[in-house]
Amino acid sequence: MRKKTDLPQKVCPVCLRPFTWRKKWEKVWEEVKYCSKKCRSAA
Repeated sequence: MRKKTDLPQKVCPVCLRPFTWRKKWEKVWEEVKYCSKKCRSAA
């Protein structure tokens, strides 16, 4: 089990906030660009 601090992070290009890897993004982490649906629709 990994600690939260050891998980990969990215920065959302819309809100410029860092967001952390989630289990549901496990297979598509390379394609994830936005932290939320709201930011994706604002892009």
